[in-house]
Amino acid sequence: MYIAQEESFGPVMVISKFKNGDVDGVLQRANATEYGLASGVFTKDINKALYISEKIEAGTVFINTYNKTDVAAPFGGFKLSGFGKDLGK
Repeated sequence: MYIAQEESFGPVMVISKFKNGDVDGVLQRANATEYGLASGVFTKDINKALYISEKIEAGTVFINTYNKTDVAAPFGGFKLSGFGKDLGK
């Protein structure tokens, strides 16, 4: 879907179904976009959350929450999103 591939701003959340246990398939779909500013993972399995947070191409990965951060934390995006980490390359 178009909304799942574009960088939308505002209160927008894309929720898509996936086969049970197909974490790598979900990562492949998530990383297939040109953008990577932020992402969110909702799960009861902390090992799965940590695995996804290492593999997903996003500047920020929220786990079991969204948009809760510290202004002093580094931020930025990947690919066509943001300015890169800490305004670097």
